[in-house]
Amino acid sequence: MPSTTDRPGGSEDPFAVAEALQSVVRDDDAPPPREDNRDTVVVDEAVLARRETVRVPVQRRPPERSSHAPLPVAVSFATVWAALLTYLPVAAALGLARTLEGEGGLRGAAHAGAAAWLLGHGVPIGTSLGPLGLAPLLLTVLVLWRLNRAGLHVVRAIGARRSGSIGSALLVAVCVAGAYAMVGALTAHLVDGRGTQVSTARAASDFLLLGLAGALIGALRGTGAITTLARRVPAALRHGVRTGLVAAFLMVGAGGAVGGLSVALSGGDAAKILSAYHTGVAGQAGITLISIAYAANAAIWATAYLLGPGFALGTGTMIRLTEFSVGDLPALPLLAGLPNGPMGAAGTLLLMLPVVVGGVAGWGLTQRLRYGRAHAWGPGRGSGADAPEPSWSLLIGAGLLAGPVAGLLVAALAWYSGGPIGSGRLAEIGPAAGPVGLVAAAVTAISVIAGASAARGLTAPRRPKSRK
Repeated sequence: MPSTTDRPGGSEDPFAVAEALQSVVRDDDAPPPREDNRDTVVVDEAVLARRETVRVPVQRRPPERSSHAPLPVAVSFATVWAALLTYLPVAAALGLARTLEGEGGLRGAAHAGAAAWLLGHGVPIGTSLGPLGLAPLLLTVLVLWRLNRAGLHVVRAIGARRSGSIGSALLVAVCVAGAYAMVGALTAHLVDGRGTQVSTARAASDFLLLGLAGALIGALRGTGAITTLARRVPAALRHGVRTGLVAAFLMVGAGGAVGGLSVALSGGDAAKILSAYHTGVAGQAGITLISIAYAANAAIWATAYLLGPGFALGTGTMIRLTEFSVGDLPALPLLAGLPNGPMGAAGTLLLMLPVVVGGVAGWGLTQRLRYGRAHAWGPGRGSGADAPEPSWSLLIGAGLLAGPVAGLLVAALAWYSGGPIGSGRLAEIGPAAGPVGLVAAAVTAISVIAGASAARGLTAPRRPKSRK
């Protein structure tokens, strides 16, 4: 077969023919080369300089929307939420007990829960037997914790977190306290009636103080203003306040441990007291809940017992290490841990317990000054082990200031832990705040100075271990 011009080299291969056709098509479709005929433009800077300047208007940007909540909205939501989280458990527990006892009803449970909730804030409730003013401190601690969280949440909501602003922290605390006072006044107005008399003004004042205390702690923590305040006060005052708070809480913890151990050792008597109530499972559960609610009160009473002044369980009664005079007591499992009489030689050892915990706080003061707050009990990476030893004047000054701080806190707790149960023989319950505070201040000052001096003079600072 003769070859054609379409087939390169007379090839009969169809693939070769196809490639030749594609190359021809590409050559035909290629655009013609452009010729650059543009003229060269000479820029005269002098001419450009004589031209008038034209100002281009700036384009307006839409205002940025703030993601922060308004202060009234944040305060209202956080305060109401804190109130509900502390009221609903109380109302639910009392409502369940009433239902099991055949006294159901949502309205009655809500009323009883509101009265108990007010009592947890220190608001006395007038009853047919007299005023009921013994506040369950465990509920009070829960209230303070939720108010602390409320202050922290408001700080975050308004965008003041870690701002270091003392004014923002005070503003948040005052607003939360004011809103909480209105909640307390409204609750007291609703509870006040036949069988439960409540003062609206007293409720508003107690709620205001608790709201201010709890929200201020949370607001200071949230804004970081507590660090700003700490930097503005002298070192001796700063370390003295911290050590006094530590010593006070250690004393209360020691009292709670001794009281809990005493109740545990008297578990048989507590079980007999509980079984003596012929009220069924619901009644016994209610008695147990009451004992748990007043466990914090008992811890403070045990602290007063260890310090020496003791506490009263009724008019004309006194329970201390060297004296034991009581009358008929309520049949509560919590009271099964009371001593049977004055303590002998063992009482002397118990008196040493507050001194020991104060010495521990003083020891921690020296170690914290040596190694920093994050390494209070030993050196580590980033600790101040290479810093000079804390001066004696700083240790002694902080120890002397720690005494009044601990005394005031223990006195306040002792005052708040007591109260009347009716107008009869149980009208006086709890420790005397004045003597307890004075003894706590003296014991704390002496023991903290002793513990800090022992750590300073008897132990040498350790250096952090080097990593291989």
